[in-house]
Amino acid sequence: MVRAKSVLSEARQIEIASELIRLDARLQVLEAEVQLSRERLLRLYREIRGKSPPKGMLPFSTDWFMTWQPNIHASLFMNIHRHQVGLDDATAVEALIRAYRLYREQIGQLGLPEVLSITRAWRLTRFFDAGMLGMTACTSCGGEFVTHTFELAHQYVCGLCHMPSRAGKTRRTANAAEVAKAAPR
Repeated sequence: MVRAKSVLSEARQIEIASELIRLDARLQVLEAEVQLSRERLLRLYREIRGKSPPKGMLPFSTDWFMTWQPNIHASLFMNIHRHQVGLDDATAVEALIRAYRLYREQIGQLGLPEVLSITRAWRLTRFFDAGMLGMTACTSCGGEFVTHTFELAHQYVCGLCHMPSRAGKTRRTANAAEVAKAAPR
């Protein structure tokens, strides 16, 4: 017996795919999260973005999320995401989209660059689902941060409480510091 496709269900899949494309999701993310054919996703991507999707492999390393700045951004995102998942009957992809939008809003209000792309955020949630990453509370500030699941972290101190010596020493932050110094008081 062949089930007929629901027009409403297909419309919702297109809506979700469109939202992901507008957030710059890679084609592999779309294929994993919506039940549309690759050809339809390619056409939709070209229609929305005006170009073909980027090619290449997705990032696949938990270690990227452990470095100083990506860890702070990943931790912010995962705290938002965990809250979104627990709110209502949202699907996993809907919670991802909501959490990523809130992450971007928070980062924008702080005037910080976006470190976490939607594709990396999606990969991060997959690492959590696979049990490869988890959250650990900082013993200094009490915030929850992304760590490797089997890391010995009974005395964990986050990257905000114990910043690496070279953290924030980029040319952009040096220029911003000069501008702040020169500003009239």
